[in-house]
Amino acid sequence: MAVAVRDPGSEYVLNHCTKHLSRSGPPPEPGDEAAATAFRARIAEAWRFPIVGFVREVRPDDAPPVNLVTFVYKTTPGDGRPVAVLGTFGTLYEPIPLTPVLFEGEDTGYRAVSVEVPVAELHLYKYLVDGRFVLDPINPQRKRLANGRTWSRFFTDGFLQPIILEPWELRILYRLIDQILPFRSGDAENFLRRYYFGLNRDQRKAEMPKAFRLDESVGEVNAIDKLLARDEAHRLADYRICLKQIDRALRQQNPFVEPYEMPAEDFIELYDKMANGVTIAGWDYGAYADPKFFLYLLRRHAVTTAFAHPRYAGNVGAAGWAYLEFRYADRNKKTLFDWRAALEKPLGTSPYYS
Repeated sequence: MAVAVRDPGSEYVLNHCTKHLSRSGPPPEPGDEAAATAFRARIAEAWRFPIVGFVREVRPDDAPPVNLVTFVYKTTPGDGRPVAVLGTFGTLYEPIPLTPVLFEGEDTGYRAVSVEVPVAELHLYKYLVDGRFVLDPINPQRKRLANGRTWSRFFTDGFLQPIILEPWELRILYRLIDQILPFRSGDAENFLRRYYFGLNRDQRKAEMPKAFRLDESVGEVNAIDKLLARDEAHRLADYRICLKQIDRALRQQNPFVEPYEMPAEDFIELYDKMANGVTIAGWDYGAYADPKFFLYLLRRHAVTTAFAHPRYAGNVGAAGWAYLEFRYADRNKKTLFDWRAALEKPLGTSPYYS
């Protein structure tokens, strides 16, 4: 599989490196995972690497959408060891060399390469440093295969498959979010269905599977899974512990029905107990002392994903924004939330934004 290599320029790479890696300290020796862990701990947002961005060049209208994925490896200025990357986004027998990133003609110590990768894909990769295969010391995402081998992982915009959460966790999460977002009233559900089916045929073909794969609203469950896989991986433990607690509490509350099939009243009752600090039967407070905090975390994630930019897996087809546009209008029925100027065609009206 041929991989298109692009050159966004040293400035593009340095803008990310100086912002996120400047305080990371000296790079670890290749293959030293303990040193890599300490190195990564000094990076505030290590999940931003590899950089998943946009291809700025004009592409044919019928070209499939892609992300510009930039792999960055940190060495020291003047380090002559060859660095390359290989992964499932290309052919595993053809490493792609990284080149020095320069500033005013001087070696910065960073090595980088940018490639086009189709959107909605997940890939595994490793670096080849001086003939030795190593994990990415910056990116914390890992995938352990059935053969026991571990690879670094990344995914592009709009990836639909669950990465972190298990099916039973996704089902309970979907039901919990019912009580947080405004999309479950009859009027709201009718609006969302009208909005999706109002798209043209090509738009429906692209957007409908994203919206309805994991839920019937705007893809927030899928987006939360992606948040926990990358941006907010430090909160995965909260979900792992609390979803088990919630499953157990619901079973004590109603032992005759599977939790994800329980009526809304059971979830509302549990939700109110969590919000008001009432003791919850079946909740292990030794494992997680503050159910209210998890509810706060869940609310933040639900609202963020439902109304964030559509590229982040939630707010599919900008349906969340369209709901706000419809919901908030002045006396003349002119919307108070004109989001379309912030999106490119066909969903938006901006000729510049992408």
